Amino acid sequence: MPRPSTADRIDLESRRVVKVYSLLARFYDDVFDWVLGPGRRVAMDRLPISNGQRVLEIGVGTGLTLPLYPGNCRLTGIDISEEMLEQARQRAGSLDSREVDLRLMDARSLDFPDATFDHVVAPYVISVLPEPRRVMEEARRVCKPGGTIAVLNHFHSPTVLMSRLESCLSPISQWVGFRLDVPVEVVTGTPGLEISSSEPVNLFGLWKLIVLRRTESILNQ
Repeated sequence: MPRPSTADRIDLESRRVVKVYSLLARFYDDVFDWVLGPGRRVAMDRLPISNGQRVLEIGVGTGLTLPLYPGNCRLTGIDISEEMLEQARQRAGSLDSREVDLRLMDARSLDFPDATFDHVVAPYVISVLPEPRRVMEEARRVCKPGGTIAVLNHFHSPTVLMSRLESCLSPISQWVGFRLDVPVEVVTGTPGLEISSSEPVNLFGLWKLIVLRRTESILNQ
């Protein structure tokens, strides 16, 4: 039996992600927010969001981060799961003073012009979607030169024992919506982005918040 092509494998993985998060939508907040919420709050503290600036959240999910944004920004959130977005819409409905635009969209192909947003936030999504490098390239593309991109994620451990354990467990963890073996270089090695800061967050510091700045050009990088 022939092995599936790369395109078929990626399509299968994408459909699996949609299915998993559609099922998780009603329980996501109760299951994950107590662990992942602190990282979201640190990310908001680190982002220099000014009055009227446009912010894109990739993987807005159920909208847990929405109440944490300054009320004076213009916020767009995208997600691949309609069920997750429905929860986010309900949460956004209680934020009367904020301009929030929520859209069903694949982060690997963002339907926005180049340099649209002042800030891009990607909370816990890089290890979820297939083709994470493509997601980062799209984040860079829609971010204005000089703008910031904040990535919250768990990355493959640099220690031998932990990295082996994560590699073994990653095929299992995919079935609950994420990989454990994504290398940090997927984020830090994106051409056209400079690292502004990197710090551990959440329980035992097992996740990282990486803040990057979009350079003026990606030529010669």
